[in-house]
Amino acid sequence: MTITDVARHAGVSTAAVSKVMRNAYGVSAAMQEKVRTAMAELDYRPHAAARGMRGRTYTIGILLDNIRNTFFADILDGIRDELRDSEYTVLIGAAGFDAETQGKTIRSMVDRQMDGLVLIAPSTQRSEVLSTAQSTPTVVIGHHDASDLHDSVVDADGSGAGLVVDHLVSLGHRNIALVSSPGTRSSKWARTPEIVLSNGYAEAMGRNQLAEHTQICRTSYSDEGGHKAGMSLLTAGDRPTAIMTGADVAALGVWRAAHELGLRVPEDVSLVGYNNTAIADLATVQLTSVDQAGHNMGATAARLLIERVEGHREHAVQTTMTPRLVVRGSTSAPSAV
Repeated sequence: MTITDVARHAGVSTAAVSKVMRNAYGVSAAMQEKVRTAMAELDYRPHAAARGMRGRTYTIGILLDNIRNTFFADILDGIRDELRDSEYTVLIGAAGFDAETQGKTIRSMVDRQMDGLVLIAPSTQRSEVLSTAQSTPTVVIGHHDASDLHDSVVDADGSGAGLVVDHLVSLGHRNIALVSSPGTRSSKWARTPEIVLSNGYAEAMGRNQLAEHTQICRTSYSDEGGHKAGMSLLTAGDRPTAIMTGADVAALGVWRAAHELGLRVPEDVSLVGYNNTAIADLATVQLTSVDQAGHNMGATAARLLIERVEGHREHAVQTTMTPRLVVRGSTSAPSAV
């Protein structure tokens, strides 16, 4: 089935069909409906490679390092909902945590002529991202480093950390620890989410005259990483009465460590996550967590990307989400108070 068949079936010119397929400016609603009805009746699907030769493939590449991160699911839902009524198809590349593999996946997406990329992979080399963004519209989610080459969607991670520390201090906690990702220095990003989060935590501890209790444990944002950090912190001589983690999944690992050590949450240790994923609100979990508005982040990233792909905007922008603390049952006053 060809574009000529669609034009004949709809009773319009091939040029009109082409304009509808390109979402060209000035095409009437009636023409849109006539052509799309004909395409549906003929089960016509444009050939991606052929469309790419004409300048657009209507495919968007999403790079992830870990498909098991439930926060990424929130972001993907936002991207999907934003693009639901468009011609664009989302293709996901799960590249793992290795920077070289992530770079290889990005290059593969570019080679396949995807119209734009959304990158949610913290360890991707900054040079790789900047090089890609010179030729392919790109949105980076998470990193706070601004650039004239790509758009960015970030959370105010420093403020989010402050919300957590202030909440725990208001309950009477003083010995508050942070579990954060070690990051990847070789990636050359100066303001990664974990750096901004750690700085916000340290600033909030100082603001509450608790600088001497500042303690950051570096580990991967995973259940195993959280478990390792939890075992280390909760067996220390000066055990913290509250632990904040940079991701909900790590908080669950800390929770598992507490359980294995015979400690109760929140009676013996208060616990706070980050991302406010669906798992935090499970009846058996009820984890206090910082909501990063993951769905809104994804929707915003998709909107910014399509603006660049379709030439509606040339300058780069950085959009910041405002975090919100959702208090649940995993935090309470320390037992000594």
